[in-house]
Amino acid sequence: MILPMEKTASEFKEGLRDGIPICLGYAAVCFAFGISASEAGLYPIETAIMSILSLTSTGQFAALPLITGSATLFEMAAMQLIINLRYLLMSCALTQRIRPETPVPQRLGIAYGVTDEIFALSVSRKYPLNPAYTYGLTVISALGWSLGGFFGTFAGDILPSNLTSCLGLAIYGMFLKIILSDARENNTVAAIIVITMVISLIFTYAPVLRSISPGFRVIIITIAISAAASLIAPYKEEEGAGA
Repeated sequence: MILPMEKTASEFKEGLRDGIPICLGYAAVCFAFGISASEAGLYPIETAIMSILSLTSTGQFAALPLITGSATLFEMAAMQLIINLRYLLMSCALTQRIRPETPVPQRLGIAYGVTDEIFALSVSRKYPLNPAYTYGLTVISALGWSLGGFFGTFAGDILPSNLTSCLGLAIYGMFLKIILSDARENNTVAAIIVITMVISLIFTYAPVLRSISPGFRVIIITIAISAAASLIAPYKEEEGAGA
């Protein structure tokens, strides 16, 4: 079904407007990423292109140690697949919000912009979701993400090393905020975090395990911990959910 041009333009502009807070947040986070990218040897334009092509904070942060560790393309692809599997579930949910006759190219356009924040705003729209709205969210968000990475890398190249090292701590602060918030509310999550840290430490210093490349090391730990957690402490739906 082809919607009127006026309606499509209106939805796109609404997406641009609603995506401004996402854009600002992405720019701040990716500025910190850009500083680390500079330390990894990336140029500003490379960071910007990387941000545009991937549009995933966790995936990009995880890619840096693989780049510095000279990981293979297979390792990088496998790591990205594992880290971003949740977007597959989000995409499946979004298919329920668009019309069945929506063309494949439009579906692919929506899929490109599936991030946590864009998904949350898109899935909250009344049925049917106009792809133009998600496009607006994606354009403004991707702009903030890529520019943040570009200027962060540029700053990392020109600022003194001691200052960039301090600014680079913002990444670790962001991740600590994410994991500690859940750990305080859920003892299982806290236990998984501690176990993951211990296993990672073992892989780093154990005579045989430390010979494994950084890429496969992260893949092995991620799969092992995720599988163990799903078996030992499976997620239980709250009573009355979906009623």
